[in-house]
Amino acid sequence: MQQGSEAMTAPNRPDICEEMVFEGARAVLCVINPSAYEVRLVYRDAEGVPYRSVPRAVAALAEAGQTPVLAMNAGMYHADMTPVGLYVEGGAELSAVNTDGGFGNFFLKPNGVFFIGTDAQAGVMETEAYAQAGIAPQFATQSGPMLVIQGAIHPRFLPDGTTKYIRNGVGVRDGKIVLAITRDPVSLGSFARLFRDVADCPDALFFDGAVSSLAWGSEMEIDSGEPAGPVVAVFARMAE
Repeated sequence: MQQGSEAMTAPNRPDICEEMVFEGARAVLCVINPSAYEVRLVYRDAEGVPYRSVPRAVAALAEAGQTPVLAMNAGMYHADMTPVGLYVEGGAELSAVNTDGGFGNFFLKPNGVFFIGTDAQAGVMETEAYAQAGIAPQFATQSGPMLVIQGAIHPRFLPDGTTKYIRNGVGVRDGKIVLAITRDPVSLGSFARLFRDVADCPDALFFDGAVSSLAWGSEMEIDSGEPAGPVVAVFARMAE
């Protein structure tokens, strides 16, 4: 991470996470090395019932003996909790790529896809490029808008718009996954700069705002109290 942000302390945070103040707002950045951590997307239980929230997803994982190191919401959803765009879990496509137009952040194009391959390598790509690449991921979630695209901030973002929320998203840098969430409301422009200027991510994707939540272990660290669709969960790999 680049210098210039104010480091903070939090005794219960995982070692892979760092707290800081960026442009006046508190934020948490977690850098995940796929060789040391397994990253999965979860959405529903064994009976096919959506978890509907990060706390419920974490509780179900913990009950199954799979308590994650951390977890957060990871994509937008319809009223029935189904994903708005592409969603792949365990190699099975549960929802197709969505290239439609519409209103809201998801359709503030270009939007994008966060994916993890069968080789545990992760990426973030603009949706059209992803659709043309013929990728067959193990996990994938589509959301929007893209925050950073090949090192450039999304062209439709104002430098610091008046609409501010607690926000979360994902980027990839040098093969490592960067998950970020703010503790204070921020604009999309400021959140994008966090990924570009601090996390050094050439590509980053917005997950959501206002509903953004974060769990450390089985405890909620940031809980919006709002529903959630797809959830990204990080697990420590067992030593061989």
